[in-house]
Amino acid sequence: MKIATFNVNGIHSRLPRLLEWLGEAQPDIACLQEIKTSDDTFPRDAIEGAGYQAIWHGQKGFNGVAVLTRIGSELVERRRGLPGDPDDTHSRYLEASAHGLVVASIYLPNGNPQPGPKFDYKLAWFERLLEHAASLYASEQPVLLIGDYNVVATDGVADIYSPASWKNDALLQPEARAAYRRMLGQGWIDAIHHLHPDKPIYTFWDFFRNRFGRDAGLRIDHLLLNAAAARRLEQAGVDRAVRAREKPSDHAPAWVVLG
Repeated sequence: MKIATFNVNGIHSRLPRLLEWLGEAQPDIACLQEIKTSDDTFPRDAIEGAGYQAIWHGQKGFNGVAVLTRIGSELVERRRGLPGDPDDTHSRYLEASAHGLVVASIYLPNGNPQPGPKFDYKLAWFERLLEHAASLYASEQPVLLIGDYNVVATDGVADIYSPASWKNDALLQPEARAAYRRMLGQGWIDAIHHLHPDKPIYTFWDFFRNRFGRDAGLRIDHLLLNAAAARRLEQAGVDRAVRAREKPSDHAPAWVVLG
């Protein structure tokens, strides 16, 4: 079974690339981030035309997450938004049951500029995620928390081409990295790192300075698996060719295969 995550960076402007990728990759489950559309304007008909059903948590012009499965398969919403802050209006978390799995599409705050209120919000949101993740980890069901975490885990070449250019960015700050390590400390397995610990497998390339052409990338899209899911892990990778196409997202889809 193939489960993927893809920050589309605007589902309407990237819809041709999304539909193209769905047709080629044929994921059983696809989690989307940064759909940047309201609930009313989500392109449901186009998604269904590609053979997928969807649930989504939209927000006009910003954020937004979705979970897709093949039409006719199970897809049941479990949670819309993280617990812990009823006043949070950002659409960044959507949890569902599908194919006997629990999956969550996650779009963690970017946090720039830092320091400042956006970075503070990022850390507070991460704390809420950590608390909720702890409650999910012990599930006997396979659980996958996947999406754009907006965290580069280390300065190593497997995670970033060169940390020097990003040292002041919120993606590399020690507080965010410490929160990510605490996620792993709960027992979650970072699937790509687990199977390819030393290989540069990036998921994001900025649009500026020919960074994709130079493979000057970062790995900020992560697929975290609880023990029940990790026992079934067979493959993990990134469909980087999608990033090379016309009018792409600045992210490429990342995926795992479970046996």
